[in-house]
Amino acid sequence: MTADSHKLWGGRFAAPTAHALDALNRSIGTDFRLWPFDVQLSQAWASALAEAGVLTEEERDQIRGGLDAVAEKIVSGAKPEESDEDVHTMIDRMLHTEIGAPASRLHTGRSRNDQVATATRMWTMDAATRIDAVIRDLQHVILDHAEQLRTTLIPAYTHMQRAQPVSAAHWILSHFWQLERDRARVANAAASASSLPLGSGAIAGCAFAIPRDQIRIELGFSTLSQNSIDATGDRDFVADMLYASTMLGVHLSRLSEDLILYGSSEFGFVTFGDTFTTGSSMMPQKRNPDALEIARGSAGRMLGNLTSILATIKSLPSGYNKDLQDDKRPLFDSVDTMLLVLPAVAGTLAELRFNAKRMRAALSSTMMATDLADYLVSKGVSFREAHGVVGTLVRNSETTGVDMNQIPFTVYAAAHSSFEKDVFDWLSADASVARRNVTGGTGPEAVDEQIAAAHAALGNTVRKLQLIP
Repeated sequence: MTADSHKLWGGRFAAPTAHALDALNRSIGTDFRLWPFDVQLSQAWASALAEAGVLTEEERDQIRGGLDAVAEKIVSGAKPEESDEDVHTMIDRMLHTEIGAPASRLHTGRSRNDQVATATRMWTMDAATRIDAVIRDLQHVILDHAEQLRTTLIPAYTHMQRAQPVSAAHWILSHFWQLERDRARVANAAASASSLPLGSGAIAGCAFAIPRDQIRIELGFSTLSQNSIDATGDRDFVADMLYASTMLGVHLSRLSEDLILYGSSEFGFVTFGDTFTTGSSMMPQKRNPDALEIARGSAGRMLGNLTSILATIKSLPSGYNKDLQDDKRPLFDSVDTMLLVLPAVAGTLAELRFNAKRMRAALSSTMMATDLADYLVSKGVSFREAHGVVGTLVRNSETTGVDMNQIPFTVYAAAHSSFEKDVFDWLSADASVARRNVTGGTGPEAVDEQIAAAHAALGNTVRKLQLIP
């Protein structure tokens, strides 16, 4: 090593590492953002070393105070130096500058293996809290719209074909509940990260009587890792967060796709606002939903990041391997992307205007075909027979070009003897929706219950995140 090097290793080497290896091995450009957590865990480690009799109280206080000074300097703009291999080396170097010799005692009993695992877990728990907050912001916007759309009807689609009429509130709340599942997945990822590896050393555990539970409490972890080999090589929590981010990205993509379609001239169900859309450099009339399109596109990168970490860890032998240095790039990218995309989607949705007349005009009496079958069932006809009878009537409507509510009653009577003149009451979209008050359905009472449930879900601010002190 060179004279000005501050590497945490190298005594057994007779020659300096090659410049090409240093360049490859240097991770501080990625892991610098871990510095607040590295400072916190190092302070907790100093206190644990004092409890174990490795440090005096004076040395503990010097180290903890020195780390506070290091944090202040980084906040004030201190940057890594060329010799800093990673953020842990940088903080160790700066601590030596602050307090001198006592800093050399801090690394006793720990390895960068358990150190980086701890810092990454802390970052992930913090990220989960931030993501949960922005998901909730979007859910609030969805719920605000749902409150206004209770009595507005819209076609629901299967196979991208008009299927049945539903409350527009019911449609938009379908996206609320997808996001609610995303909150649960993010919370589970946080819980997965909340197992303290510090004290595991490089692979065999610490040789000193370190009070690991004291560290756990100070750093806000829920549990202690039970196996040092597993703890240093475990990145399940990274995969869990990336899976949660991927599903979140997928759900944002689906919401975006709905809105992009509904905002097209062909649908005209929604009108986009000015502040979250862009124009065309060539076509002055254009209003492009860029935020939604970027959200839709980002789902692919989320999937790539998840695939990346799974491919990295699938063939690793036990313990820590340097392959895991690449765990943070996909993790940071996915979290960063979601923290950018979610507010933009929320903003786009907040300024949307819904065109109730266009949505109503898209309804047709043919969409009540299932209601006609249900009508016959209420008269004692089997659903199989009713399905066939109504199918014949639908074909008649398509062939003649006459809407089903305009077909003469004589045609209905000829199709089945159970039809009476009240059959036309069953071709009303409002009546169709009103009949579906089963829990989870689109009926008015069911939608009211659903909105109340959504409010209750948002009242639970941190869900399972309360597991993390």
